[in-house]
Amino acid sequence: MAGISSLGIGSGVLNSDLVDQLVSAERRPTEQRLNFNQQRTEALISAYGTLKSAITDLRLPMRQLSSPDNLKAFSGTSSNDGVSVSVDSAKASQGTYTVTVDSLAQAQSLASASFGDRDSTAVGSGSLTISVGGKTTTLDIDSSNNTLQGIAQAINDADTGASAGIIDTGNGYRLVLSSDKTGADNAISIAVNDSDGNSTDTAGLSQFAFDGVTNNLTETVEAKDAVVQVNGISISRPTNNIENLIDGVSLEVSEAGVTSTVKVSQDLGKVADRVGAFVEKFNALQQTIKGLSGFNAETGQGGILSGDSAIRGIQNQMRQIMGRVVPGLENASVRTLADVGITTNYETGGLDFDRTKFTEKLQANPDDVTALFAEQGRASDEQIEFIRSGVNTSPGNYSVNISQLATQGSLSGASVGAGDVTIDVDNDELSFLVDGETSVSIQLTAGTYTREALAAEIQTQLNDSSALAATGRSVTAEFDATSGAIKFTSEAYGSESNVNLTSVDTNSAATLGLDVSTGIAGQDVAGTVNGQRATGEGQVLFVEGTGGAAGMQLRVTGGTVGSRGDINFIQGVGDRSVDLISSIVGLDGSLEAKTNGLQKDLERISEDRARLDLRIESYRERLVAQFSAADSLIARLNSTQDYVSQQLAALAPQNNRNNN
Repeated sequence: MAGISSLGIGSGVLNSDLVDQLVSAERRPTEQRLNFNQQRTEALISAYGTLKSAITDLRLPMRQLSSPDNLKAFSGTSSNDGVSVSVDSAKASQGTYTVTVDSLAQAQSLASASFGDRDSTAVGSGSLTISVGGKTTTLDIDSSNNTLQGIAQAINDADTGASAGIIDTGNGYRLVLSSDKTGADNAISIAVNDSDGNSTDTAGLSQFAFDGVTNNLTETVEAKDAVVQVNGISISRPTNNIENLIDGVSLEVSEAGVTSTVKVSQDLGKVADRVGAFVEKFNALQQTIKGLSGFNAETGQGGILSGDSAIRGIQNQMRQIMGRVVPGLENASVRTLADVGITTNYETGGLDFDRTKFTEKLQANPDDVTALFAEQGRASDEQIEFIRSGVNTSPGNYSVNISQLATQGSLSGASVGAGDVTIDVDNDELSFLVDGETSVSIQLTAGTYTREALAAEIQTQLNDSSALAATGRSVTAEFDATSGAIKFTSEAYGSESNVNLTSVDTNSAATLGLDVSTGIAGQDVAGTVNGQRATGEGQVLFVEGTGGAAGMQLRVTGGTVGSRGDINFIQGVGDRSVDLISSIVGLDGSLEAKTNGLQKDLERISEDRARLDLRIESYRERLVAQFSAADSLIARLNSTQDYVSQQLAALAPQNNRNNN
């Protein structure tokens, strides 16, 4: 009998549709369970992501409030538009200043005589030596660049510190040079070596000489420093941006002859804005938590994270930080957030902010309000300054003991008496190595000096050193009348602080008492904090170990060795909140652990789906095999039935004849 190639042919019932229905019925309960679990797991991952984002949003305003500088915000005002003010709150302090602008800083400009053309007529050859701001550049002028345009191009290409251009006056062309920087020290000097043999006349290249003796160029704008008076004290600067005059205050002067009242005051509104931003983000977090875990009375259902232990833990930790007295402020005028107008709204779980009360408290008790939010170290010794804490520093009171004070490196010359000294080419050059890193060479101005005046001249040259200015280092020179020697002292403290003389002129030792020599290095501060060893770097102590003071940094500016009182470290709400938030949303935090666990659940669901596919495929194969066998049997039975029916039908006529 021919084989059956398709289900149902033999029976008409056991077909492929029936297999599909049975397979679908077998698959449906497990697949529905897996779909439900996957949807819930993905919803949980999304919910934890939403919660993590809301918590992370709170970290920025809390981080701002954890910095003491952000709670001391200062702003500056000027009564005259000719003087503008900018303030660095980290360095500024309150004050009022009268600023008078005597003159503005200017960049020097020079102009040549008129020439008939700019790029065809040779104007001379030889060399130009241009000096600007201590930089000297020599330019060769020959047939390739001896036109007015060629000289201007050569100056610009050489980066001389001055820029050149050509102006068409209508009656001829003039070369114009301008210093790139303002200030008297950036004046332009041009020495000429004219190939015609005369470098001072007004012919050939000599037309461009301007060296203080031969001035064949016209000074159209004088090089000037800005000169201002602050509370009657006159100072000058090479630019119109006056810095390092008032701590934390920069002045930009734009008009000469004006007087302005500059006020630096605490900007209470800016600090209140930062606190308001914290309250806003905290309330947004509470709304997020309510939406994820709260109960909806209308639907009778709770949020997807209702009853979640991670949310309960986060809320409890936040309440502990926001509601309790800050350790260390138990006896202060400001102890809690409620004391500065930040109270809990028990209906919403959020915070209410009384801005007026906050600004009043900040104005009346700035130190306590700062400690309420930021970290603060309060030393009983005025010559000990708290710098910062470490990751493991705990709030508390710690005793300080100093075993060694920091000192400055210094170098003393030899005594050559107290008589006047003459500076000439044989003793006018000195070279130093400062703090082991900065090489400095100075040249003294020729003349006769008292020993005190000589020390002042050396100091002036050191102060004008661009090498020292570039590295932020400085050296003090002074004449010690007792020893009869000039002494040099580094401004820096610690073992890296020193002053060495690396080269002198031929007659310096005999006339100045200064010879090549190595100074005495400074010492680093050393001591203990609460018995924990502290190592020093200059005047700064770093507390080592694992105790409560570990990681704390203090600056010891003077005093004596021995017991130096104590320091009370206070960790405010902002600082503790940042630590808490970082621990919650960090890689080892509770939310990350929850999310990682859910990701693993998704992986298991995916594995369960793969196993379901294999099981269902095997089930389908068994059904097809069983149905095929049954279909073949039914087909054979049907065939037998047909055969029997045929035989019976064939016998029926014969039986009828026999009966007749």
